[in-house]
Amino acid sequence: MGKWMIGVDLGGTRIKAALFDQAFEPVQELIHPTEAAYGPEHVLGRIFHAINELLTLAGGLPGDMLCIGLGIPGLLDRERGVSIFSPNLPGWEQIEVVRAIRTRFDVPVFIDNDVRMNMYGEWRFGAGQGYRNLLLVTVGTGLGSGIVSDGSVLYGTTSSAGEIGHMNMYREGRPCRCGSSGCLGRYVSAVGMVNTLIERMKEGGTSVIQQWVRGDVSQIEAQMLSLAYDEGDALAIEVMHDTGTLLGVGLANVINLLNPQRIIIGGGVSSAGDRLLNSVRESVNKRSLKLSGEACDIVQARLGSRAGTIGAAAYAYDQVRKLRQ
Repeated sequence: MGKWMIGVDLGGTRIKAALFDQAFEPVQELIHPTEAAYGPEHVLGRIFHAINELLTLAGGLPGDMLCIGLGIPGLLDRERGVSIFSPNLPGWEQIEVVRAIRTRFDVPVFIDNDVRMNMYGEWRFGAGQGYRNLLLVTVGTGLGSGIVSDGSVLYGTTSSAGEIGHMNMYREGRPCRCGSSGCLGRYVSAVGMVNTLIERMKEGGTSVIQQWVRGDVSQIEAQMLSLAYDEGDALAIEVMHDTGTLLGVGLANVINLLNPQRIIIGGGVSSAGDRLLNSVRESVNKRSLKLSGEACDIVQARLGSRAGTIGAAAYAYDQVRKLRQ
């Protein structure tokens, strides 16, 4: 029997992969460019290469692997092992990921949505340990969530549960690629926050960020908001506050609907920490049902960029155990 688990976190720009021992301690970890523009076959080849490199670095062979788990963005069919569509991977439609990797390595392979894999990691090893009702919200390029209800991962009819980013906040708002408009993720995300800042600048608002980018708003990045916030920049503080308040409105709805005990905020934007979360908590306190709101705390994720790989490895390991019971 193999002794190692491999977890892969597939993103539009980067492939993160890690090899773990039976105690889920990382033996080897790596990050490679996805090179998504070259198409699905090339991306699969990049995944094969990453797995082989992990084995080489660890001094092992394919037979030393117990299983492989992959977190993949977008819509997928876990049972068939097919990635149906991923918006950040050009041409990525109906890709038989499990079949391709099993054919190459001859070990059990399992896939799930990348946000749920991150949630699985935080649930097993991070800020969600010991909780039976929780939500992981990832605030990055977009906005997504994974849900644990009464100790089980919530999937829904088409494995689409948790699309908090498409919660409609405005009847007529920013257009969304889902076909609707005013979706929460169009405002609460790295892209959304930058767009809010640029809109406020066009309305006459000023920020030190304009000096940093020499007036070229296309060069503004979300992390600049935290830096400007710490310098006391009024517009950056305003945008951070308004973004947190809007996320709090969405989370109040989630709390009233699902009654979680803990909400974990992860993703790249979560590095803003309490600059963002203080407004989130204040907004939730004002809008959630008293009993449900008081029973739920909102915390920052603990595992950072490692959540996706360790979550994918743990998910695959748990699936293997279930099959052998």
